[in-house]
Amino acid sequence: MAGMAELRYSLKQLQKSTDKMTPDSDKVLSAIKADPAMMFRLSGRTPDQWQTALLRSSHPRTLVNCCRQSGKSLTAAALALRSAWLIPGMTVLLLAPSMRQSGELYLKVRELIDDLGSPVPMTSETTTKIDFAHGSRIVCLPASESTVRCYTAALLVIDESSRVSPSLYAACRPMMATNNGRLIALSTPAGRIGWWADAWHSPGPTWSRTMVTADQCPRISKAFLAEEREALPPRLYRQEYDCAFEEGVGAVFSSEDIARCLSDDGIAPLELLPALPSRPTQSDPLSLPGTGEINCTQEVASVL
Repeated sequence: MAGMAELRYSLKQLQKSTDKMTPDSDKVLSAIKADPAMMFRLSGRTPDQWQTALLRSSHPRTLVNCCRQSGKSLTAAALALRSAWLIPGMTVLLLAPSMRQSGELYLKVRELIDDLGSPVPMTSETTTKIDFAHGSRIVCLPASESTVRCYTAALLVIDESSRVSPSLYAACRPMMATNNGRLIALSTPAGRIGWWADAWHSPGPTWSRTMVTADQCPRISKAFLAEEREALPPRLYRQEYDCAFEEGVGAVFSSEDIARCLSDDGIAPLELLPALPSRPTQSDPLSLPGTGEINCTQEVASVL
């Protein structure tokens, strides 16, 4: 029964996509190929400056540090859908820490399809995967090693990356080994530890970095932010709205203190302590250097 229900759902969604087929598919594909920001404009949206820059970027490794409600999930969906439409045979993988969150990503993809139509026909659709007629597909999955190891991805998008474990991140990277795949990791900070925080603070040109604070988002009012400053502890406000990497709640030692403890920089070497006395020998198990020998047999006889 569950299989029949899923089949009926897929047929219903395919009918919707047929009804929403773009009358002039070539023009749509040409427009979004010439300017990726047209993914927003053709759907009746005005992209923020950072969304336009991210959609137009081709950097192979991208970190996006966004405040809450900045529009990062919709931007990730637009990146995924444009890539799948323009490149035949492409696998786009959208990961999130939980099934519920990956489902939200899927809904953003579906929202764009409903608004834009589909210039490339869909051949199948489930609640986690969309297949297109030219061989491309978009797959939305929860972030667990058991669900991702079988994939090769030309585009890997990780949402809420700060909450994805280092082991899963390590399992994802080989997906891009044979096809020069692209990785985009979006998140709001969650403390100062983890692979995403390390990547953000790492030196060098490996990563392209974008930060979007709440005061840069035109959909978040100053009045709301003022209310949040009153309602939240300063550390939580900075993390959620200022994209700050704060110490975890309940942390006894700061990350800087721990780093100093693990570093040799600026720490004077300790003076060596005097050598300890040698251990008692097997023949004289109770002999103590400098105190004379103890005859076990005599001591036991005297007690008896």
